Amino acid sequence: MLRTNLHCRSPGGQLALAAPSGESSIQAILLDIEGTTTPIDFVVRTLFPYARQRLQQFLMDHGNDPGVREDVDALRVQHRADALEQLNPPRWVDDSPGEELTSAAAYGAWLIDRDSKCSALKSLQGKIWQEGYRKGELHGEVYPDVPEALARWSRDGKIISIFSSGSILAQRLLFGSTIYGDLTSYLHAHFDTTSGPKNDPRSYLKIAAKLALQPPNILFISDIAKELDAAREAGMQTALCVRQGATEPAASTHQVIQSFKEL
Repeated sequence: MLRTNLHCRSPGGQLALAAPSGESSIQAILLDIEGTTTPIDFVVRTLFPYARQRLQQFLMDHGNDPGVREDVDALRVQHRADALEQLNPPRWVDDSPGEELTSAAAYGAWLIDRDSKCSALKSLQGKIWQEGYRKGELHGEVYPDVPEALARWSRDGKIISIFSSGSILAQRLLFGSTIYGDLTSYLHAHFDTTSGPKNDPRSYLKIAAKLALQPPNILFISDIAKELDAAREAGMQTALCVRQGATEPAASTHQVIQSFKEL
């Protein structure tokens, strides 16, 4: 059973963001991105292909930049781990700088095709997307109810943060360039895979500590039940976001919402 009385509707028809008497109220809202604040199609059909198509040229152009160099070195380490696990990644050759960068690009594309959550890949993707946003080739997408909800929760004094497998840079770029304007002023903090996997309860404990809050004071909203399971195991309150067109699970132990208007 949820610790919060999310099932109770306020006079305006919304699900209340307050807990029953004697229990902790929700002080912070932690949001997933893909399928929660942002259409999955935008990530899968726009962002991922954009980065994949430009990965090799970006590495050739920026391979000597310190931040990119760190990403390439981290990719090499991950490549060795994948090879040891017999996942058959593309061959890595580093006999020359050009061959190394070509290998990193091929491996990065392989990771993208596998929807890998590799932190080094996410870092590189964020840098590529940064160029796309700067050039006006990319614009962040969010569901129409998101801007109003962020403003409402902010007025109510809620601490709003993001936890996504996308890099912190990518998160800021997305929310900073929507058709509704720059939404980053509503966001208190950003967390990515450097905080840990999204299906690991320890990641949520780490986030709660960084927010200086007890887990029961935090509501995590995601479209992935396994992530919510991990958050709840850490003590957080949870809500499963099932957007229009998505398939609602036959049974869920998490409160189900279809729009942020319900909160």
